[in-house]
Amino acid sequence: MTPENQTSVARFFLLGLSEDSEVQPLIFGLFLTMYLVTVLGNLLIILAISSDSRLHTPMYVFLSNLSFTDVCFSTTTVPKMLVNIQTQSKAISYTGCLTQVCLILIFAGLENFLLAAMAYDRYVAICHPLRYTNIMNPRLCGLLILGSLFLSLADGLLHSLMVLRLSFCAHLEIPHFFCELAQVIKLACSDTLINNILVYLITTILGGIPLFGIVFSYMKIVSSILRMPSTGGIHKAFSTCGSHLSVVFLFYGTAFGVYISSAVTHSSNNIAIASVMYTVVPPMLNPFIYSLRNRDIKVALKKLLWRTVSF
Repeated sequence: MTPENQTSVARFFLLGLSEDSEVQPLIFGLFLTMYLVTVLGNLLIILAISSDSRLHTPMYVFLSNLSFTDVCFSTTTVPKMLVNIQTQSKAISYTGCLTQVCLILIFAGLENFLLAAMAYDRYVAICHPLRYTNIMNPRLCGLLILGSLFLSLADGLLHSLMVLRLSFCAHLEIPHFFCELAQVIKLACSDTLINNILVYLITTILGGIPLFGIVFSYMKIVSSILRMPSTGGIHKAFSTCGSHLSVVFLFYGTAFGVYISSAVTHSSNNIAIASVMYTVVPPMLNPFIYSLRNRDIKVALKKLLWRTVSF
């Protein structure tokens, strides 16, 4: 193959989930439905929290930011896939592909950090209830959110800038429905050692530390719950953590599932299907998890819908 400098690369080609033309309408309808459900569900969560003053607490501030992140995460990948199916085109521009890589890393990282911040919030609420308002003050919440955003932006920009230094071959087909960093790096003709080292190093640090924080927080939470004298207190503590734990298991479970499938199977189609579970399914299910398991959210949603209907 003849190498091309990155400045002369016009476009990449996203192969998607299937090349069967008869399956494309089904995929289009399925992903359009999932995307609309994701956007509507998360926007309802954001509106419910913003419209109810009782929910202006750290836990729900983090939740509204998580919902906004989920909307952005899905919007980064799904609309382009729908446009390509509708226009029967697989092309994505070089700039568009790098932008997609950067945004995916930013919003995936942001979700990772927000889940860790929410775990810390639950730890303080259950293990240090009398000091909760002093510890989880607006300043600390703002710093946690801004710090999460800063680290996520730095991660996305660093990897994107490192991709800019690569030269690419003429065969620019990506066996995915979006531009995944690892797949883009594989297409490079130049040396990718530094890129691969950075991927593994930064993923281990920025993914491992928040996960360790979540595990440590819940170890302390469980230890504190087991020492509670009343069953009512135990039930209340578990109910406040249930929704967050479900989202954590969904996010990290699907992420590990994609990693394991990519390590076990060499089928690019299977890896692409597994990536759907990581990029599309969690943002769609998160609003249902919080609305079905959280009484305050259900009450706020009912009030919001009642005001909308009355208006």
